[in-house]
Amino acid sequence: MATMTAEPQTAYLDEPAAGRLNIRYAPEEGAEIAENPPRFTWLPVVDEAARYVLRLSTDAEYADGQTQLFTDLPLNFLTPDAPLAPGRWHWSYAVWDEGAERPATRWSTSRVFDMPEGLPETPLPSRAERYAKADMAHPRLWLGPKELKAFRKDVAADPEHCNWQNFFDKSVAPWLDREIMAEPAPYPNNTRTAPIWRQTYIDCQELIYAIRHLAVAGKVLEDEAMLARSKGWLLSAADWDPAGTTSRGYTDEWAFRVAVALAWGYDWLRDRLDEDEEARVRQALLVRTREVADHVIRHAHIHLFPYDSHAVRSVSAVLVPACIALLDEEPEAREWLDYSIEFLWTVYSPWGDTDGGWAEGPHYWMTGMAYLTEAASLLKSFTGLNLYERPFFQKTGDFPLYTKAPDTRRATFGDDSTMGDLPCLKIGYNLRQYAGVTGNPAYQWYFDEICRNDPGTEGAFYNYGWWDLNFDDLMYRHDWPQVEGAAPGPNDRLRWFKGIGWAAIQSRMDDPDRHLQFVMKASPFGSISHSHGDQNAFCLSAYGEDLAIQSGHYVAFNSTMHQGWRRQTRSKNAILINGKGQYADKDKARAMAATGRIITAEDRGEEIYIHGDATAAYRSLSPEVTSVSREVHFVHDSYFVIIDSIDAETPVSIDWLLHANGAYDLGQASFRYTGKKAGFYGQVVWSEAGMPQLSQETGFPGVDPKEYEGLPVSTCLTARFPEATRHRIATLLVPYRLDAPRRIFHFLDDQGYDCDLYFTDARSAPSSAW
Repeated sequence: MATMTAEPQTAYLDEPAAGRLNIRYAPEEGAEIAENPPRFTWLPVVDEAARYVLRLSTDAEYADGQTQLFTDLPLNFLTPDAPLAPGRWHWSYAVWDEGAERPATRWSTSRVFDMPEGLPETPLPSRAERYAKADMAHPRLWLGPKELKAFRKDVAADPEHCNWQNFFDKSVAPWLDREIMAEPAPYPNNTRTAPIWRQTYIDCQELIYAIRHLAVAGKVLEDEAMLARSKGWLLSAADWDPAGTTSRGYTDEWAFRVAVALAWGYDWLRDRLDEDEEARVRQALLVRTREVADHVIRHAHIHLFPYDSHAVRSVSAVLVPACIALLDEEPEAREWLDYSIEFLWTVYSPWGDTDGGWAEGPHYWMTGMAYLTEAASLLKSFTGLNLYERPFFQKTGDFPLYTKAPDTRRATFGDDSTMGDLPCLKIGYNLRQYAGVTGNPAYQWYFDEICRNDPGTEGAFYNYGWWDLNFDDLMYRHDWPQVEGAAPGPNDRLRWFKGIGWAAIQSRMDDPDRHLQFVMKASPFGSISHSHGDQNAFCLSAYGEDLAIQSGHYVAFNSTMHQGWRRQTRSKNAILINGKGQYADKDKARAMAATGRIITAEDRGEEIYIHGDATAAYRSLSPEVTSVSREVHFVHDSYFVIIDSIDAETPVSIDWLLHANGAYDLGQASFRYTGKKAGFYGQVVWSEAGMPQLSQETGFPGVDPKEYEGLPVSTCLTARFPEATRHRIATLLVPYRLDAPRRIFHFLDDQGYDCDLYFTDARSAPSSAW
C-alpha cells in the first residue's frame, strides 16, 4: 500500500490540457458537485490499452491511512462504489502496471474538491459485484423468467392488465400475417437520399416491432404460432449481410435497429432455437454489436470526445440491450456492457447540466431520453442498478416542460423532425416516465396534455418511425406507478438551465388562453451537433400560437435547408453584424468555440430579467466586435423590452431579425404580425446609432425550393441600423390575443448624459426598463 501511494520514480505521464471538444479533468476546485460520490474523469494517455490507478485522499500528501486506491482501471473515468464523507478531498491518477501491480508512471497533477453534505448518494458497484443479482436465464430484456410468469398470470386474469389488449390489437395483430421483409436494397448508386433513408429507417424499425412484439405476445399467451412467426422474422434478419446495407458504416440508424431486433429475438426466443439456429443468430448479433462497440470505443472515442450524438445514443440504444442478451455467452459482451454502464453512470450526459438541461434542444432530448430511459429500465430490471437515482435524471423532465410546452410548434431551438407539428407524442411519454421515476405531477400533466392535443399522430414518421408507443405504454404500466397530473403553479414561471445556457419563461402554462412561452439561449456548447448559430436568440409563443419562431424546416440533416438556413443565425430572432451571424458550419472545433452565456436569469416579481452574452459567437465571424449582449425584461406577465448592446473596434451595421409564420404590417419604426388566434406588435423605441430602416422577406433565400415544397413559408423582418462603433437598441414587443388587443405606451427621459425608458398600459404603473 505504501509503495503505491508514494510518488513513483517511474515514467513520464502525458497530461495534456483539455480542449473544448474533450472530456474534462473533473472534479476540480470550485466545481459544483451534484452527487456523492463525484464522477472522476481525465484525459487518456496515447496508449489505448493503458490501464489506470486513481488515488483519493483527505490528505494533500496522500498519507496511507487517509488514502483510497482504485487500481487496474480500464477507462479514463470512474464512479467509486461508495459515497465519500463531507469535506476536502484530493485526487490524482497514474498509468497502472498490471504485472507489477503498481503505478507505471508518475502521478498526475493533484486536484482538489470539496464534498458538501446531504447530496444524493449514487455510487456504482464495482465490476466484480454489479451483476450479482442478475438472473442469467432468458429472457433478460424487460421481464425475467419470474416476472414473465407473474405477468402471464395477470394477463390471463385480466386482458386489460397494463393495457395489454390495446398492445395486442395495435402492435401484435398487424404482424401475424405480414410478409417477412427482405434485406434492404442499397441507395441508388450508393448515394444517400432522404426519402429512401426515411423509408428504410421505418422498415428497420418495423423489424423490431415484428420480432419483439410477436415474441413477447407469444410468450405471454403461450401461443406457438406467434412464436414461430417471430422466429421466422428473426432467422431471416440474422442472415442479412452484416457488412451490407444494414451495417453501421452504410447507414448507422438502420444498423442500430437491426441489432436491437436481433437482441430481443435472441433473448426471448432462445428456447425456440435449435443449436444451429442459436449460433446463427448469436453470431449475427455479435458481429453487429461489435461493429457498434468498435465505433463507439475505438473510433468515435466518446470517452475522449463525448460530443458525438449518434455514438453516445448508441450506447443506450444498442449496446445495453445487445450486451444484456449476450452477457457471459460471448466474452466481449461483458466488456462492452461494463463500458456502457460506466459511461452512463459517469460521463453521461455530455449534453446535460446539473439542472437537467440538454444542449441539443428538446427534440434531441426526446431522442436521447427515449433510448436512455429504455436502457435504464432494462438495466434496473436485469441488474438492480438504478440509473434514475442520479440527480440529472431527477430534474431533466423540466427541460422539455419549460422549453417546449405542449401547445407550441416552432418556439424553441435545435433540430426538430416534427416539421411544425405539435411536440412529438414521445416527448410526453418520456415525461410520463419521469413522472413515475420522480412522482412529479407536472410531468404527468405534460403527458396528458400532449395526448389531448396531438391525437392521431402515432403513425407519423417522427413517432412510428422511432418507437411503438403501445409497447412503451405496456412497459411503463408494468414497471412504474401511475401519477396524478397537475400543471405547474402560477408562480413557477422561470427555469434557468445554467450549464447549457438556456433560460425559459412559462407564464400561466395551465391556461391555454393565457399561456405564454419565451425561450432564450446563449450556450457554452456553441453550434455543435444539433445546436445552431443562435446565441442570444429567442422564441416566443403566446395564447395558443407561435409568434416569434425558429424559421425553416428540418427536412434532412445536411440538406441545403439544414446547412444553409436553419443552422445559420439568419433564421433566428437574433442580430447580424455587417450581415454576418455566428459560425454554424461543419468544423466542430469552431462550432464549439462560437459560444454564448446567460449571465443571469431572475424572477423579480413584477418582471423576469434575462441577460445573455454572445460576444464569442459573433467574434467567430466578426473579430472587430468587442461586446454583444442582450437583456430581456418580461414585465407584468405581459410585454417584453429587449435591449441589445453591441460594441466594435470599427463601425458596424446591425440587422435586427424577427421571424413569423406570415407577413408583417410595417410602420416607420414599428411592425405588427397578425396570426390566427394571436399576434404581436413591436416598436424600436430608441437607438443610440440612429433609427432603423424596416423591410421584410418571405421565403428561404439560397435554399433548394424542392426541399420545402408543400411546407409553410415564413417571413423575416429586418430592422437595419446604420453603422456605428457603439449600438444600444431598445425594442418593445407586445403579444396579445386577437380578441383582446393590447397597447403599451412608452416615453423617454433623456438628460443628455443618460436615458431612462418608461413603459405603461392602462392597468399598471410605469415601469423603468433601462
